[in-house]
Amino acid sequence: MDALAAQLEAVSDWITLHITMWVLVGTGILLTVRTGFVQLRRLPDMFRQVAGSRSGAQGGISSFQAFTISLAARVGIGNVFGVAAALILGGPGAIFWMWVVALVGMATAFFEATLAQMFKVRHTDGSFRGGPAYYMARGLRSRPLGIAFAGLTIFTCGFSIIMVQSNAVAGVIGPDSPLHLPPSVAAAVLVGLAALVILGGVRRVARVTEWMAPIMALVYVVMAVVIVALHITQLPGLLATIVFSAFGPVPFAGGVTGGIIAALTNGTRRGLFSNEAGQGTAPFAAATATVAHPVQQGLIQSLGVFVDTIIVCTATAFIILVSGVYSPALVKAGTLTPDAAGTLTSDAVAVTLGSWTAIPMAIVIFVLAFSSIIAAATYSEVSMTFISERPAWRWLPRLVSVISTGLGALATLTVVWNTVDITMAIMTLTNLVALIWLARWGVGALRDWDAQRAAGRVAPLFNGVGNPYLPGDLPGDVWTGERANLSEADSTADDVVPAATPASSQPAASTGADA
Repeated sequence: MDALAAQLEAVSDWITLHITMWVLVGTGILLTVRTGFVQLRRLPDMFRQVAGSRSGAQGGISSFQAFTISLAARVGIGNVFGVAAALILGGPGAIFWMWVVALVGMATAFFEATLAQMFKVRHTDGSFRGGPAYYMARGLRSRPLGIAFAGLTIFTCGFSIIMVQSNAVAGVIGPDSPLHLPPSVAAAVLVGLAALVILGGVRRVARVTEWMAPIMALVYVVMAVVIVALHITQLPGLLATIVFSAFGPVPFAGGVTGGIIAALTNGTRRGLFSNEAGQGTAPFAAATATVAHPVQQGLIQSLGVFVDTIIVCTATAFIILVSGVYSPALVKAGTLTPDAAGTLTSDAVAVTLGSWTAIPMAIVIFVLAFSSIIAAATYSEVSMTFISERPAWRWLPRLVSVISTGLGALATLTVVWNTVDITMAIMTLTNLVALIWLARWGVGALRDWDAQRAAGRVAPLFNGVGNPYLPGDLPGDVWTGERANLSEADSTADDVVPAATPASSQPAASTGADA
């Protein structure tokens, strides 16, 4: 098993350092430029869209619920164990590269979600389905590529990612936890809880994550704010250490941080696992939302990347760094190994606030990981729906997800982590190629949104047929005609606009060639 883990780690390192890192960041920069830095100039819009999108049309999933499903998947063990592992393997500089991946990744996430909305389809139950598999099949006109991506998603989300998350949950309720449950009992508890939610379908997942994701993120960030406030004088020095050690070794906590390669590799890898920007999983949730314009969900999902990495991951890094439980000297001496990543954050909280935090931290980690399990199961189910519309097939990914929850609780974490890193890299590279080829559609939708906002429309509407900003007409009937995605009866207050405003604004002046 150790030999297999070493081989998988070598493959993962090579793919990350030589391919994924450059393509991921490069694509993010390209899309950032082509949108005129949408993640910065439309940041206020992102918050407005989240605040005003609680209701979905015709009983469908609202934009806010889609945001919380994807946030539940993003804000998980990657924010706790992943950040700790990045610090151990790459030093404080890895956090800087996580920030970089997130900032450019916000543009990537915008495109993913916008395209997922544009190329989505209406399912037999009235809800929407979409994501990379759909925009590959409908936008690139390659159903085989869509099926291949859907298969990757089923394996990665329904098996690997769920096993990683369930292993973490088992750790906080298992033999070494305050509950001291035997591994088999911990696995049984997890399987039972997962079955209750996952077997209920996508809408039950939406209802659960709607309240679970915001609460878990808020509690964790509040805890981090308290810890940082107690060590506020250390904050400037920690920020300087994070930035400078991203470009080479610097002294820290009685030792010397790692080199730039270690920081860059681990920051990129853990940043991707944490915020999923470019991976192609979050668009599955984005497509389920009922919105009046694709850009609305693009902005909301872009905000999810910001919340996940810039806020939650940074909070974890500060918790660990201010506590003193991490130092390069301990890593060099072999006292602090990647295997300690699972307890490092909890240890840091206990050192700062006291041993009483063991149970609250266990609850936080449980909620973080469990919400990620049910969100990953959702992505797996939507992918199977793309491959086959037969209702019976929907139960296959649900059952696989429940079984994987039990297996993960009993498995060794090292092999699972390396496996998920490799499959995530393959998913990401495939998705990024599709995003680049379809970028002009996303840019066109953004120009349509910008033009309507400039004309005074508070809540822009989208028409996918005859739209002058698009390179052609969108396939299907989801975006045909005014309010194609929302019926007048299902309109929410924040969608109401003057009736005289056309469905798609005409260009007032040339905005340049099609991107």
